[in-house]
Amino acid sequence: MGTFKPLLPFGSRTVIESCIKNLGEAGVEEIVVVVGHRAEDVRCHLRDHQLRFAFNHDPESEMGVSIARGIEQIGSSARAVIIALVDQPAVPPAIIKTLVREWHETGAKLVQPVYQDRGGHPVLIDLDYREELLNLDPRKGLRALFDEHRDEARRVPVQSPYVARDLDTWEDYRQLHEELFGLRPQ
Repeated sequence: MGTFKPLLPFGSRTVIESCIKNLGEAGVEEIVVVVGHRAEDVRCHLRDHQLRFAFNHDPESEMGVSIARGIEQIGSSARAVIIALVDQPAVPPAIIKTLVREWHETGAKLVQPVYQDRGGHPVLIDLDYREELLNLDPRKGLRALFDEHRDEARRVPVQSPYVARDLDTWEDYRQLHEELFGLRPQ
């Protein structure tokens, strides 16, 4: 995209604030933001939010490294983790609640939303897999974890396309902003 996505305007908030709001409204009790590139800018921007930070010293690394840094910051009493991506600010709280409900009701250890047969994020992972999350294969990431534990994974159909839409280009960002807010981003 050529710009720093987390701090882009998104309605009356920024992209990262929208993600945090959605997690909070879904009842997520502990939010850990993994930072790397421009870490101080993000920390300063989010200083009024109740959350913790994890630092990835190599922001160019695979996502598994950031996941491990985040997992290291999660309290020992946590039973599951929701891994949400900053470039998916439109995932509604109801979808996150659906993942948690599915975990509670079915006992599935891995829960992924699916929209029109396409898997998306955020994903819920039972912390019985804490050690595996700390040591993900850098080339295969979460996909390998889900493949290896297929019998404990649950793909949950949802009615939101936003679980499978990332902000990878300016056009993605512009279209999503216009779709949600009815106007072009600033």
